Amino acid sequence: MAAYQKLKAARANGRPTASAYIRQMFENTLELHGDRKFGDDPAMLGGVGWLGDLPVTYIAIEKGDSTQERIRRNFGCPKPEGYRKALRLMQQAEKFHRPVVCLVDTSGAYCGEDAEQRGQGQAIADNLLHMMQLQTPVISVVIGEGGSGGALGIAVADRVYMLENAVYSVISPEGCASIIWKDAGMVAQAAEHLRITATDMVELGVAERVIPENFEQFDQMCEQLKTQLLSDFAALSALPAEQMLQQRYARFRSIGQYQETENA
Repeated sequence: MAAYQKLKAARANGRPTASAYIRQMFENTLELHGDRKFGDDPAMLGGVGWLGDLPVTYIAIEKGDSTQERIRRNFGCPKPEGYRKALRLMQQAEKFHRPVVCLVDTSGAYCGEDAEQRGQGQAIADNLLHMMQLQTPVISVVIGEGGSGGALGIAVADRVYMLENAVYSVISPEGCASIIWKDAGMVAQAAEHLRITATDMVELGVAERVIPENFEQFDQMCEQLKTQLLSDFAALSALPAEQMLQQRYARFRSIGQYQETENA
């Protein structure tokens, strides 16, 4: 499937949103609200629950699965209070030694005037800084769109998984086409050149694992994802905190490093 086709699949109506994964994968959940500074952001879900026998904190960007829900959730575009809520819950998880699962599905952080007035860029930057230092395991799963800093704000993790038709990009292909070619109709070419697919991300070292999609058997798909999460959390939790942080830092420092050699 071409990159543009995967982009359309990631955005397709009827694709399970974060709430569906939370309901299917976690038990005895308690949703938590608010950033303790401004208010609550419905686009950013967060709470605690059980992943099998493991207590975890979950954080998820929710797009909504109906017109009314999409409006209420701001179409999955979080505002600063959403990122501050996410950080508050991650720091709480660190305090109580709970691993963190992040579910990413956003075209990008909200870029409206009110978000800028409340410090959108600073909120995302704070998340990047503190997630790099968070002394508890973090795994992020891109379940649909991973749009720019809006996605990265909850994706500075020890492991990044991507569903097979999920995408991850520094800019939307439409935005790239408008900037590079001054023609939004070049979106398919832009998607191809941006290298946005899950396979691309694994090849480039941005993600570790591609998760097969099987929405017709969603419960089985989620069970397999849960098993993988538990396995990786067990491995990460066995590491001394300092070693885990060093590996997380090295993971992100290595992204974009290439070595050129002269042809013989």
